[in-house]
Amino acid sequence: MKVIWVKLIIKILIWLIAEILLNLIGLDELADYSEFVDKKTVAVQIG
Repeated sequence: MKVIWVKLIIKILIWLIAEILLNLIGLDELADYSEFVDKKTVAVQIG
C-alpha cells in the first residue's frame, strides 16, 4: 500500500513540475496534450 502512495506522489510531482515549466515558456497546449495522452479512456459525445 505504501508503494502505491509513493508512485502517486511521484507522478503528481512530475506532472506539476512539467505543467509549471511548460506554462513559463509558453507551451500551454503541450501541457494540455500531455493530460489528454495520460487519460486511459476518452468520452465521445455524438450529436
